[in-house]
Amino acid sequence: MEKASSHRIFLIVGALLLCVCEGRSITGKERFRRGFDLSSTHSLISDTRLPRDFLPLNYTLDLRPNMAESTFTGKVRIIIQCNETSDRITLHAHHELQIERSDIRLKRIVEEENLGDLNSTEVKIRRASHTPKKPIFVIYLVDTIKNGTVLDLEIEFSGMIWENAEGLFKGSYMDKNGTKVEYLATMFKPNNARRLFPCFDEPSFKESFEVSISRPKDYHTLFNTDPFSTEPLDGEPGTVVDHFNLIPGISTFSIGFLISNLVVIKDETLPAGEEQKMKVYVQPGMEKSFPGIYEKIHIIRKALEGFWGSEYPICNLNIVALPGLTTVKAIDNWGLIIFKENELQQASYFTIAQEMVYQWIGHSTTPQWWNDAHITRAIAGFLAATIAQQYTDDFDEKWPMTVLYSIYYEFSKRYPHSRITGMKQESICSKAELFLRMVNYTLGYDTVRKAMQNFYEDKRCRTFQSDDIWSAMTIQAHRNQVLDKSITVNEIAESWISKDRLPVVTVDRNYDKKEATVSQKVYLRERPHDVPEQDKMLWFIPLIVISEDKLDFTDTTPKMWIKKTREATLKNLPDASKFIIVNPEEIGPFPVNYDVANWNLLAEFLQTEAGRTTIPIYTKAKLLHDAWNLAYGGHQSFATAFNMTLFMRDEKDHLVWNPVFTMIDHIGRHIDSSAVHNKFETYVRILLTPLYERLGSEAQPNEEHWKENLRSLSKTFLCRAGYKPCIERAQAAFATWRTAKDPDAETPVENQYICPVFKWGTQEEWEFGLERVINFPKDRKQSERTYLLKNLAGCPAQTEKIERLLNITILESNGNFSENDISLIFSMLSGGSNGYTTLFHFLSNNWDTIKERFESKTNLWDNLIGTSTGVFTTQEGYDMVSALYVKRQGEFGSAEHIIEKSLKNIKEETKWSDENLPVIEKWLDNYLKTANTSANKFMG
Repeated sequence: MEKASSHRIFLIVGALLLCVCEGRSITGKERFRRGFDLSSTHSLISDTRLPRDFLPLNYTLDLRPNMAESTFTGKVRIIIQCNETSDRITLHAHHELQIERSDIRLKRIVEEENLGDLNSTEVKIRRASHTPKKPIFVIYLVDTIKNGTVLDLEIEFSGMIWENAEGLFKGSYMDKNGTKVEYLATMFKPNNARRLFPCFDEPSFKESFEVSISRPKDYHTLFNTDPFSTEPLDGEPGTVVDHFNLIPGISTFSIGFLISNLVVIKDETLPAGEEQKMKVYVQPGMEKSFPGIYEKIHIIRKALEGFWGSEYPICNLNIVALPGLTTVKAIDNWGLIIFKENELQQASYFTIAQEMVYQWIGHSTTPQWWNDAHITRAIAGFLAATIAQQYTDDFDEKWPMTVLYSIYYEFSKRYPHSRITGMKQESICSKAELFLRMVNYTLGYDTVRKAMQNFYEDKRCRTFQSDDIWSAMTIQAHRNQVLDKSITVNEIAESWISKDRLPVVTVDRNYDKKEATVSQKVYLRERPHDVPEQDKMLWFIPLIVISEDKLDFTDTTPKMWIKKTREATLKNLPDASKFIIVNPEEIGPFPVNYDVANWNLLAEFLQTEAGRTTIPIYTKAKLLHDAWNLAYGGHQSFATAFNMTLFMRDEKDHLVWNPVFTMIDHIGRHIDSSAVHNKFETYVRILLTPLYERLGSEAQPNEEHWKENLRSLSKTFLCRAGYKPCIERAQAAFATWRTAKDPDAETPVENQYICPVFKWGTQEEWEFGLERVINFPKDRKQSERTYLLKNLAGCPAQTEKIERLLNITILESNGNFSENDISLIFSMLSGGSNGYTTLFHFLSNNWDTIKERFESKTNLWDNLIGTSTGVFTTQEGYDMVSALYVKRQGEFGSAEHIIEKSLKNIKEETKWSDENLPVIEKWLDNYLKTANTSANKFMG
């Protein structure tokens, strides 16, 4: 650190640190002005904002990790400028980072007139300390520092290396010889650089860094930049220090390094003599396990450079396959991306592209505060999906349907995200990604790409707010005349991204006038529909319309925009014999409802050869999904929804089938306790049997992944419905297990066969499963025991099996079952009427004993009351729960509010059942009269 010359400091400070990044400069004045223009704290990331009285200009960081002792020491030198007269310096430092007053030195930097050199005078420090319960460190000064003064702050520090992936952490893996190999890595996102060194740890501070890191001689360090020199560490044989090239203007979370003994794979795709600037590192001996990896990386790089209109923003990129990494997502740093080893081995274009995007937006240009981080992730997801769809045929697992469906379900709840922060963050990112997809279709890819290029050129090496992106799109859309000048993308984005809700659009056609009234309201699936202020929620909605007389699905130009109004009129529609489709291909993230006549026209057309071949896959899936979920939410008749499934008997595409399985599960659970359920299961058998038999019962060599998934899903649902070939195979596998010499050594039965045996098999087979749970060896994976227990509780159709399990675990207090096991059993019993009804009667009949046993265990007691009373959907269920409530009034203790909530919910579900079960039953009766209902392949 002492090697840093005064000349270098002069260059940095004397020019007020012109932030040079690819030839782009930002003056100190501009940087400091921007410091005040910040968004409010993002509610999803709890953090303490720093005052703007001192601002960093440059860091010189010297780190000394000790891998053997899991400790580190270091020294950081920060050139700071006083932005507002103050007598204290406030910066971030984790409370476990050790800093003593004697470890801090502070000097005022003064340029000697006409000498081109720097002198420094000491600034006296009164005291320094951590702020209680906050990651803040404050240095109190004896004298007040005036605005504009430049200081040289030097702090020595020490700390412990973390085991979990936060800050600097240590990991390990077993190599091919069975030897344990350790490594050190960093994870600074979103705000964990403060765990390693004192700093201004906010994304809006983009400073230059000069970094030196020590390491064992037989290891190497991958950093954001390459080392320019390496030297032995004095007094520590076997240890060397790498000095790395200057990093221009990045945020603290963009820094990262990895100390390991990984090796680089040679890039065979490069012409002879060309320097390898992008490198993949793997553990020794695994070099041949990543075929085609460089080809993918180069393709993705070129695609991203084409989109951004800019070359890759840093000289080198190191991509790492790190065994033993425990993070949920890859660790992306500027110039260094660290994947789990198995994830990079299986890496698709999507996976790699999603991480590489951050090199442009995220690191080169950075969100000003965490409230715009979701836009960065959304752009990464959108671009990665665009690239993946361009370069591979099998990219359809994630985007857009599965993401969209989960968003529909979440935002249609009375309380989205169940108030879980992590889930909310994922939902917000996914919604923003889907919004970008909508804009891409409605404004056009060329408009979006040019707008993003202009945005990037303007904000490169700087920070941005999401409004900057929407403004760039607005300018380009108006310039290209693809958006009415009375509308801005900023307005459109605000209407979509600011709400934890989505709209449902209803199209009610006037066939005589060839018009339609189009209205919007909040889409609510979960009852009751009493969301506060829903009448005030409005969106800018693009109306893309396809009509039967002109089936052109390539034209995605909106026929009109609903400009945040409740209703609009759609004109010039086809005659009454022709259907229309609004929002084809799920271009906008909203379901669409029609009048009954238009739904019926669609249902009939889909059953024709023309319908099967001319309606695209995503649109067929959308129509099916919308029809079912709108019916489930009470927005239309179930008769209409069932009619929309009639075309499925000839449907082969798995994307269209995906919503069917969700529908079967949701509706099946809801009507489980009614007399209609058996008829519904017959309908499911008729629907799925041809599909399953067409796919075949066993996987074929080299078949597509989707076939395997579709076969597994159809087999699972048919097995539950009592499909005899499945039950027989399951029982045969189970018989082999029962005769095994050591049945507790492993579970030699496929997971999908466990539930059918416990449901349709004998009491003896179920008892065998119970013994396996009780005797489960502690040295086996406990997740396998959990899976067995889940099926043991959740699958049986016989009351006796459930009662037996409850007697053992609750009344007999069998020591082999923990409180977590009992909670799991309660949860599984909530999945079917036989389970929760049996649990209710068990509670009623053994009230005093159970109450005494659970009285001090409020979590179990509350769970039991909620599960046993809260899932009924009929008047009969309401009467049973109500009678228990009256009989045991005042005895529910902590669960008093739970049973009261149960009664309220059952009232709503009863209303749903009263309205919909007669409709469902009537449709099923009419359908089953003409359908082939042969049951010889099914259990009675």
